Amino acid sequence: MTDTDAPRDLALIAVFAALAAVMSFVVIPVGPVPITLQTLAVILAGIILGPVRGFLSVALWVVVGLIGAPVFAGGTGGLSTLAGPTAGYLLSFPFAALVAGGLVSVLHRAFARRALAAAVFLAGLVGLALSHALGIIGLMWSQQTPFKDAFLGDLMFWPGDLAKNVLAVVIALAVFKAFPRIRHGLS
Repeated sequence: MTDTDAPRDLALIAVFAALAAVMSFVVIPVGPVPITLQTLAVILAGIILGPVRGFLSVALWVVVGLIGAPVFAGGTGGLSTLAGPTAGYLLSFPFAALVAGGLVSVLHRAFARRALAAAVFLAGLVGLALSHALGIIGLMWSQQTPFKDAFLGDLMFWPGDLAKNVLAVVIALAVFKAFPRIRHGLS
């Protein structure tokens, strides 16, 4: 981040933090637990903004929520969310954005710069896998849930997250085409 890029970078970080907050309120009522689009926002932040700006945008959203703003799924917020079943997921989100953002560049180079869609998909998938792994650990810790139960409970979210990852590919490719300078090195 250079001094001339700082205002643009700060604006993008704030916009993607707001996007995560808004997407937390978009509910898809399937199954016993409603699915939100917050994981889509997390993966998009990393993939589109890159690892550092993606991490910062998602961390900003999480910190704002932990301070008490009702920006998490279901309009929740505050430190009490750290005692709930979503604590591991919430705390994992900045790192999922970081990993997805870093991997998309590495994978894009590894695929000889021809398969950006595949790089974006795989990077998003790894970011989601990290989020799910830390979410399971959070469930085990905060709810004293045995690993098997936490793992099986987590599995119900994978189909939706895979669909959101495909949507992330479509959105990211459109953003890269419309704004080629948003992410250096991915053209």
